[in-house]
Amino acid sequence: MKRYLEERIEWYDYNYRNGNALISDKQFDQLEKNLLRIDPNCDYFSKKNNLVLPPLVKGSIDEFLEGLLPDTRLLIEPKIDGCAIALQYRNGNLEKAISRKGTDLTRKIAKVKDIPNQLPLRGVFQVRGELYAPNQAPNVSQRIASGFLRAQEGFRESLSFCSFQILNSKLNQHESKKNLSKLGFLTPKDISCNFTSQVKVFKKQWLEGKLFKEYPTDGIVVKINSRKLQLIREKSNLDYRYWQMAIKH
Repeated sequence: MKRYLEERIEWYDYNYRNGNALISDKQFDQLEKNLLRIDPNCDYFSKKNNLVLPPLVKGSIDEFLEGLLPDTRLLIEPKIDGCAIALQYRNGNLEKAISRKGTDLTRKIAKVKDIPNQLPLRGVFQVRGELYAPNQAPNVSQRIASGFLRAQEGFRESLSFCSFQILNSKLNQHESKKNLSKLGFLTPKDISCNFTSQVKVFKKQWLEGKLFKEYPTDGIVVKINSRKLQLIREKSNLDYRYWQMAIKH
């Protein structure tokens, strides 16, 4: 009974996050309460409460492209130089914000104008992004963002937060960013390409200062768009299993 209930809740939650609500919010909340009463330590609640900020691996273009089909859809995004942050919302309320090291930054982050304190969502929603200083050189942007996170009280510099990914979503990268934009998050511009050979062209354009000039960047990020292909990559036997990579100078 417990396992069946857990599977049904996961199924309803999956459909809800992909725009296909099968039951009302009230019905879903009641199912969660029933499961919480039966087993508050089950895997469903453990996964929901686990906020982790995965590292963004740095490497070479050739390493990333190894094993990909030539027509795999890729997204090229700016690698904004700042401080990586993960956010967690519970039933629409900002509950937690952490750094790469897991440091709790919730009280500090709630003051940043680009970070909504409330969302029209139920359940747990996790976002990955970068805190940075606009209109600054990359190294200056990173230093200002770090200074804000360390400061005890007031801070004069202007800061922005750019959201790249929904950490607990099964949507592809493009759809994830569309959803983030609809919810009021600032998301980075990107370039879509269907030929792996184009990635080196875009890297060259970035090096020449022709790409993503509006951000303080120290590289580009290449991502596989398809969630299915992302999971295949993660579970493959390749030496390189990541579906996104930061490519610098």
